[in-house]
Amino acid sequence: MRAVVQRVSNADVVAERESIASIDSGLLVLVGAVDSDGDADAVALAKKLVSMRVFTDLEGKMNRSIIDIEGSILIVSQFTLLADLRKGRRPSFAGAAAPDHAAPLIDLLAHAIVSEGVRVETGRFGAMMDVSLTNSGPVTFVIDVAQGRIL
Repeated sequence: MRAVVQRVSNADVVAERESIASIDSGLLVLVGAVDSDGDADAVALAKKLVSMRVFTDLEGKMNRSIIDIEGSILIVSQFTLLADLRKGRRPSFAGAAAPDHAAPLIDLLAHAIVSEGVRVETGRFGAMMDVSLTNSGPVTFVIDVAQGRIL
């Protein structure tokens, strides 16, 4: 799995002119899956997201986690994170998992985060979505997970 994680002051998702998800302080996580990803990858990513100390303390140092700030996580599926742009001008998405494999993994990611005590909102898998955010910092990370391990 690959995730782009942004620390946000707020973020929301609109699909078909309807607001479907919204958070205040927390993390916006754009996530894509590959065919070789499994349940262990989703669980490992969830554990990393809830434990990352990327929120500032009173001294301005990144010492606080999403749990510490009682924040929320907004998960948005994004297969384009797995695009191969090495050849030609059009991206290839052959490396991205098929929807019937990716959707359950992203659902498992959300459930694993909720089980850690963090509020989760999600986009709509496979939908054309407009994602708005205010990146706080800006602070952005890329996380790759394979075989249940953070790479």
